[in-house]
Amino acid sequence: MTVPHYEVLALRYAHLAERTQRDVLTFPEDHAAPMPLDFFIWAIRGEGRTIVLDTGFDRASGDRRGREWIRSPIDALRGVGIEPTHVEDVILSHMHWDHAGHWAEFPKARFHLQDAEMAYCTGRCMGHRAMNFVFDVDHVTTAVEHVFAGRVAFHDGTGEIAPGISVHRVGGHSGGMQVVRVPTARGWLVLASDAAHFWYNIRKRSPFWIYKDLGDVLEGYALCERLADGPDHIIPGHDPEVTRRFPSLAGDPDTLQVHLEPVV
Repeated sequence: MTVPHYEVLALRYAHLAERTQRDVLTFPEDHAAPMPLDFFIWAIRGEGRTIVLDTGFDRASGDRRGREWIRSPIDALRGVGIEPTHVEDVILSHMHWDHAGHWAEFPKARFHLQDAEMAYCTGRCMGHRAMNFVFDVDHVTTAVEHVFAGRVAFHDGTGEIAPGISVHRVGGHSGGMQVVRVPTARGWLVLASDAAHFWYNIRKRSPFWIYKDLGDVLEGYALCERLADGPDHIIPGHDPEVTRRFPSLAGDPDTLQVHLEPVV
């Protein structure tokens, strides 16, 4: 059976400039070294399908948390010819506030989520501010409503979303963090989302500072490496290097074609 090839777009929609290794790494090497974050959602399309990975946050949420707004992630999708009201499959890598908004803009979609993530974000840990601050309670309650409406597709570990496209639970950063494996013309990609915020995290084995289980974070790096066809085939979730290393689509510097070979 021939494995299909998909196009994968990284759509940047927000930015956080004033961060250093001290702010974002568990084990910083150079505390003062700049380490800004970009915020992305991802679109996978081909074989007559369009799948969205993560849905981002809205401007009001970004303003409350001091993020620089570039554009609505919904507008970013429409800018590449994807109408959210027509999308049938949305994968949520996890339920943190910056990945799980905009449910209403996808009225036809099934939302793919790990069992462990729903259990985590509705469990006893959420009674502690130190654990719940990375979630938006409105996103969680909306997810519960979608469960009751039959619109959440749960996965327990590994699951196939479409021919060749699979999700894999890694945990670590959140209770049910999952990554997405996609076949492309340049090989197997792994869309890591927050399983690796930066290439630095996975290549240096230096985790981001927010995690539920440090051991699972590190094991997740190893799984990403096994699933991908090489280091440049693992796409991190918040690394500004993505915008520098991959070709843009139609000259838009915030829309990157990560299914193509890096240009740097």
